[in-house]
Amino acid sequence: MDLLKWSKRPAADVEARKPEVNILRGLIARATTPLLPDDYLHLINPLWSARELRGRVVDVIRETEDSATVTIRTGWGFPDSYKPGQYVGIGLQVGGRWHWRSYSLTSFGSNVDKMITITVKANPDGFLSSHLVEGVTPGTVIRLAAPKGDFHLPEPAPDSILFLTAGSGITPVMSMLRALRTRDTQPDIVHVHSAPTRDEVIFLDEIEEMNRELPTYDLQLQITRADGKFDVASLDSEIPDWRDRSCWACGPVAMLDAVEQHYENEGLREQLHIERFAIARTDHGGEGGTVTFSKTGKSAEIDGATTLLDAGEELGITMPFGCRMGICQTCVVPLAGGYVRDLRNGDEHREGDRIQTCISAVSGECTIEL
Repeated sequence: MDLLKWSKRPAADVEARKPEVNILRGLIARATTPLLPDDYLHLINPLWSARELRGRVVDVIRETEDSATVTIRTGWGFPDSYKPGQYVGIGLQVGGRWHWRSYSLTSFGSNVDKMITITVKANPDGFLSSHLVEGVTPGTVIRLAAPKGDFHLPEPAPDSILFLTAGSGITPVMSMLRALRTRDTQPDIVHVHSAPTRDEVIFLDEIEEMNRELPTYDLQLQITRADGKFDVASLDSEIPDWRDRSCWACGPVAMLDAVEQHYENEGLREQLHIERFAIARTDHGGEGGTVTFSKTGKSAEIDGATTLLDAGEELGITMPFGCRMGICQTCVVPLAGGYVRDLRNGDEHREGDRIQTCISAVSGECTIEL
């Protein structure tokens, strides 16, 4: 047993379908010490790595003026399957620094051909999203994190489904729709999707084709500049049986807050599944101050709206992360000293607490063991 642990340890963080694969990778790593196996494997194929998941950008296709679908060939260790609706971590080196973000997968769950897709909407305040849409070139090698997330359909899928989406919130649902379309039996689906104009509807041609060809798919497109924003109170008149449907909702914070409150008022919260792309912040942010990362010796002065996760990544520190929304708990670390505040509710945490860096900001000063 000790020998097995010794052989696997260098590749312990790389997922593999078969345990013996990591034994082989670990032995390669041991045999090449002090050089890493990547020093040799990278010469053969940059997607072969014994210590991290990698991918290569194959293609970038514009969906709208500010969004694009990025096709990625996956390398060693990336799962052959995942659940439609989950997200994947993407690491891209720009200007000598690695930038990490999570994006919903828009491919439909099978990776047997070693290809996945993400569809990204450029955010004016989002450096990596803008670079993926505007600047990434085919052939670029990226880092990957394994798919994660609880926003997905159960097996078997419900007989009747309601999708409520707006803007880029359609991306995880598109993965579900594509997966459902491959099945022999289709559930009854009503899909309400909102966008400012038709030109800004991501996947417009595909969802309108589905609406024409699939009798079980009912698309209700809401063009907000002409029709106004989606009002959850309209469900009774527009979708009379909405209470009998399991609902998956993804979109802007205000829309999701309204949907969640409506379902709670109706006593139907257990039927609602929500995916958020932005933190539902309160007005009680941190006071700002100095954050110190003790293991790397790096520190920064940040304002009370900047998360500890963003601050660490800006310093080039490898930070644990997942959903970046305070849901998955992947980013939890011990607070070694000082105070931080939860951006969602204003709760303060102090030395000794375990905190989520993706939704915490410094209050005065704090020290993180990273």
